[in-house]
Amino acid sequence: MLATFMEVLDTSVANVALPHIAGNLSASTDEATWVLTSYLVANAIILPMGGWFSMLFGRKRFYMICVALFTLSSFLCGVAPTLGSLIFFRVLQGIGGGALQPMSQAVLVETFPHEKRGMAMAVFGMGVVLAPVIGPTLGGWLTDDFSWRWIFFINIPVGALSLLMTKWLVFDPPYLVRRSFRDGLKIDYVGFGLLALGLGSLEVVLDEGQKEDWFSSQFIIVFAAVAAVCLVWVVIWELRQEHPVIDFRVLKIRNFMLGTAAMLVLGFVLYASTMLLPLMLQTLLGYTALLSGLALSPGGLVVIVCMPLVGTLLHRYQARWLVICGVLVSASGLFIMSRFNLYIDLGTAIWSRMVQSAGMAFLFVPISVAAVAMVPRDRMNYATGLFNLARNIGGSSGIATVTTLLVRRGQMHQQNLVSHLTPYDAAYREAMLRATALLHSRGASLPDAARKAGGMVYGSMLRQAAMLSFADAFWLMAVLFVLIIPLMFLMKRTGPVEGPVAVE
Repeated sequence: MLATFMEVLDTSVANVALPHIAGNLSASTDEATWVLTSYLVANAIILPMGGWFSMLFGRKRFYMICVALFTLSSFLCGVAPTLGSLIFFRVLQGIGGGALQPMSQAVLVETFPHEKRGMAMAVFGMGVVLAPVIGPTLGGWLTDDFSWRWIFFINIPVGALSLLMTKWLVFDPPYLVRRSFRDGLKIDYVGFGLLALGLGSLEVVLDEGQKEDWFSSQFIIVFAAVAAVCLVWVVIWELRQEHPVIDFRVLKIRNFMLGTAAMLVLGFVLYASTMLLPLMLQTLLGYTALLSGLALSPGGLVVIVCMPLVGTLLHRYQARWLVICGVLVSASGLFIMSRFNLYIDLGTAIWSRMVQSAGMAFLFVPISVAAVAMVPRDRMNYATGLFNLARNIGGSSGIATVTTLLVRRGQMHQQNLVSHLTPYDAAYREAMLRATALLHSRGASLPDAARKAGGMVYGSMLRQAAMLSFADAFWLMAVLFVLIIPLMFLMKRTGPVEGPVAVE
């Protein structure tokens, strides 16, 4: 869990530090966003290939190589003198971090006996769910009080501890057979190339789409076409290979396929909502980066409390019933957020996030348990790679979708609201009179007071339009979340986990 927590944290911790990175390295904010994109691209490319590399190096050795590369590249990111070097080191960091989570999950599933697997997945899930929650808070604190470079330096002691514990406590199972090139293992150059080009192009489309006005841009059209062709081709190609880089055949298992689809939606909502709430608090309510991040922290405490409870409930109930309950609770929290206005207090924001987080705690573990329950052990590395790739793609898609939604719906609401800013509208006249009287009482001449009052009312209208667009985004995520429920009824029954409850 240590290495996985470190890797997932790095997908969100740099967000609040982007303006500081851009200023310190003499770059624009748009250029600095490649610090995020380069990591996600490298991460997505290597994520589903853990099974193949485990076969080549041995899983424990490959896992330790990944932790070491991630830790070393974190140090290099912290000392990077230019933006170009920082982007290059972030690519290395993404390569090292991409396989950490699926490898960790495969080790966990195969190490614990069946009756203890639910509780083990619950403890592991704390790291995965908590990391993107505390990322903005930690990144804001380190950036404000120290330097943006410390968001990378904090990985060094965690990585070192993970390496030592892995060396002492983790061992490859006897049925995991290593193969070398002398044994006939071949590098699937075509599959690897198609995967890298397809996922890389997809990440560019998702990251740059809104800036380029999506498909009105030739640049986006080209990359979207490349992504579509490569991703379709790689599936066809890999299904024909004896030793594929990615084994898509595991998707023939119904529960795994449906669980992967559910994880795609879960990643969409988790990453998008984690970005939306602090962004709203900072841009519309005037919160600092640290304070807006702290608004997420109580939700993290709820996850800590609920995860062990979920592990216990898995011994008594089917996983899909827990997922359905989690979806309903989490969607309720998002529906509460969709009714936010410009006058909410911090307590309201915290409470709604706590409700959403309570539901999230009942989603990750049961979905994971139900998805991998029928996967053969020798296919587990491939399965967990695809499973986590779905979450990452969902997260990237979610961030891109809500970013576009904020802009487009904000423009629509602005157009609707501005139609009321006429002298014939009673509310507008009253607002103008009050603002003019206030400014005049503070020393402004009547003409100046009237002009400034118009600016104040127009600025208030813009904030209201932006608030309505945030509400629309929260509402969309709540509705999308509910779509997980039909997937659960399509799953084959697995039954509750049997055996005594044990916490280790």
